[in-house]
Amino acid sequence: MPLIQNYNNKTIVNAPLLELRHLCVEFPTRKGSLTALDDVSFSIYRGETLGVVGESGAGKSLTGAAIIGLLEPPGRVTGGEIWLEGKRIDALPPEAMRSLRGKEIAAIFQDPLTSLNPLFTVGRQLTDTIQTHLAMTYSQARHRAIELLARTGIPAPELRIDHYPHQFSGGMRQRVVIALALAAEPKLIVADEPTTALDVSIQAQIIRLLKQLSRDLGTSIMLITHDMGVIAETADRVAVMYAGRVAEIGPVDSMIHRPKHPYTKGLMASIPSVRAHRERLAQIEGAMPRLDAIPKGCAFNPRCSAAIVRCQTERPELREAGDSHAACWVLAS
Repeated sequence: MPLIQNYNNKTIVNAPLLELRHLCVEFPTRKGSLTALDDVSFSIYRGETLGVVGESGAGKSLTGAAIIGLLEPPGRVTGGEIWLEGKRIDALPPEAMRSLRGKEIAAIFQDPLTSLNPLFTVGRQLTDTIQTHLAMTYSQARHRAIELLARTGIPAPELRIDHYPHQFSGGMRQRVVIALALAAEPKLIVADEPTTALDVSIQAQIIRLLKQLSRDLGTSIMLITHDMGVIAETADRVAVMYAGRVAEIGPVDSMIHRPKHPYTKGLMASIPSVRAHRERLAQIEGAMPRLDAIPKGCAFNPRCSAAIVRCQTERPELREAGDSHAACWVLAS
């Protein structure tokens, strides 16, 4: 559905850039298929940053991998659809997907060394990427590469462009990876834990950089993280995932201050606060279920103190809950 926003008494209809419609991902095993993503649906709008959060194993990174067509075998999309600018991309041939990746959708991963070839200078990697997707001469591509390094905060880019990845610090390498992601002017960036491997001060710099790029270039960002502090600083909306499903989705302010789903409430209660004195942080009892042991009904029901009988037998769908949408029977009762 289009997102209708009001600015200075003007109504602006913003069509989704990316749409996930009932996406399912399975991993076949000798004992049968395991469902890792189960009926995941959400949209990302132009210029928007959507934060995707949840515990390890919730399906965050898997969702990102499905979008960019980099699911690790034997994982495969078994249901649903992925649409980018009104074009279905989950069924594209491998060659067409490779052409799309980098030009329309780019990725930033947790460890920059997995994205950079240690045998080539960063300039070589940037110019190769630019010339693969854009009609530019080598000289034009190199000039653009220098501009990208400067935009992402690399000092003396005219000199650093000829350096190798090992000659950069961790934070600078992540800036190079962001420059690489921007090389072909993609409409969407999937950023998977882009600050986890960095110290706190460098994390703040990368967060500011992503916010600035989204604002200045109109790039949409899917920010995958377990850090609610990063989400609060960066995201416009938040999707909370649990056991391969979306538990709640809504504006970042509502999700942080007025969460509706019991799981989202638990996540928010576990965040340290400098304003409130607490002897111990709240915690969610239990652990994320294994793929072969996801309970019937609401997957969160064994850990939920508010669960009712219906939670154990029927799966809840996302429904309106204030400013957000939450999959919870307790809210409907």
